[in-house]
Amino acid sequence: MNPQVSFTLHGRNPDVLTCIANLSNDEVFTPPEFANRMLDTLEAAWAANHKGANLWTNSTVRFLDPCTKSGVFLREITNRLTKGLATEFPDLEKRVDHILTRQVFGIGITEITSLLARRSVYCSKHANGKHSIAKSFANDAGNIWFERTEHRWVNGKCKYCGASVETLDRGEHLETHAYSLIHTDDIKALVAGMFGGNMQFDVIIGNPPYQMTGGGGGSNDSPIYHLFVRQAMQLEPRFLSMVIPSRWMAGGRGLGEFRAEFLGDPRVRTLVDYENAKDVFPTVGIGGGACYFLWDRDNPGLCECTYYRNGTTIGPHPRTINEFDVFVRDKRAVDILNKVVAAGEQPFEEIVSGDTPFGLATNFSDYALDVVLKDGAVRLYANVGTKRIQGAMARSTITKNAHLIDVWKVFLPVAGSGRERERSGVDIVLSPPILGEPRSVCTQTYLVAGPLRSKIEASSVESYLHTRLARFLVSLRKPAQHVFSSMYRWVPVQSWDRTWTDADLYKKYGIQEDEIMFIESMIRPMGESDE
Repeated sequence: MNPQVSFTLHGRNPDVLTCIANLSNDEVFTPPEFANRMLDTLEAAWAANHKGANLWTNSTVRFLDPCTKSGVFLREITNRLTKGLATEFPDLEKRVDHILTRQVFGIGITEITSLLARRSVYCSKHANGKHSIAKSFANDAGNIWFERTEHRWVNGKCKYCGASVETLDRGEHLETHAYSLIHTDDIKALVAGMFGGNMQFDVIIGNPPYQMTGGGGGSNDSPIYHLFVRQAMQLEPRFLSMVIPSRWMAGGRGLGEFRAEFLGDPRVRTLVDYENAKDVFPTVGIGGGACYFLWDRDNPGLCECTYYRNGTTIGPHPRTINEFDVFVRDKRAVDILNKVVAAGEQPFEEIVSGDTPFGLATNFSDYALDVVLKDGAVRLYANVGTKRIQGAMARSTITKNAHLIDVWKVFLPVAGSGRERERSGVDIVLSPPILGEPRSVCTQTYLVAGPLRSKIEASSVESYLHTRLARFLVSLRKPAQHVFSSMYRWVPVQSWDRTWTDADLYKKYGIQEDEIMFIESMIRPMGESDE
């Protein structure tokens, strides 16, 4: 027996795959412990569907990681199969060779990750090298495929992933980041060309790249993880499991269609959701959390949902996950939401403006500070950094929503809380609103609620948005820091003739004591220090 085999398949401390640095916040290495958590979920589902059979004793099952980086999924699958197939293949070297050549397959996302994955799985960057623990490969790549793929530029953007030609058309010596799985019109033909025409995978599992960076690495980058999920489903494995950001549940640029498809698919049988992504990736910040799912091709049904929040495990609960147009992460919130929605009232969303309500960008600077309004000028509300400021500007500059200038209104900060709930378990959700008097406007830093007929109405709206219940309802549709009009959809319009309190609202909607405790455990009071 090759001594290298024995060394590779036994536990080592430290595990090198726990030590390597991530490529970026978009291409995140999966910790071995978390990969094994996903494999445990897969193992249980396989047993449930196969009369208790052990997945790891089946020598015919084929596994594919279609976006392999460190090779951790393939390595841990190999370790499990090596133990499970000991009876069928008593000779360790033959057993390992069978697993690596017949059962375990990967697609590298870049050249460097394909080499890293081969090193993790084969103990050699060359699958047919002298140090490789696989003995039957005739080529360097083995079953971990990588070839340079090019973007398809159309009007300056890639037709497949949306990358910009300015950012990623970088010449032959740099990576294209044109991930092969999502840069094709025929995924089955592509995979057949990689691994052979008769290849059918039983299990697809992995951690895809999350977004196609446009240079800034921020919220303007386009998500692409859903493209990997869709392509993997097209390959029709028995099981599909991927770890992805949780932002898709209620937001994400261009993810509305994917969200509807995913929530409406009864083959999504397990969803494990972590509000704080550091519970999955300790060294990486991912706003909105992270989750993994298990899709079961042949056994549609309810989805077992588990939610991890601030050290508390909620679930698993069997749920119909398409109850609403977005996914309500915490099952305890659903009953409260149903009580409010059942009233059938006008959504607050309908009196909230769209982005950049007066056509003034965040960095608009053509105004004077702290001056008395004169000569038809209007009051401007803006932010400089994190500081709220007021100024005066020419009315003639306003290009949008002129009907909102000379009325009472409420300015709603677009920037809400970021990761406050991840850190402390409670959240403010919204930054404090501002009363907008007649002859006032705002920059893109704010949305506008209005028009309102009087200061009394504006003050009533302001009091309402200070309540925990209103902010709780916003939080159910708010996946990250910024707050847009659609996130007010479940907040009902009230009569704007009083100062609203939570006591009033709890009584109106029949919110019970245990539900009140739950809301107030999540949403903290709003104070002056929150401005």
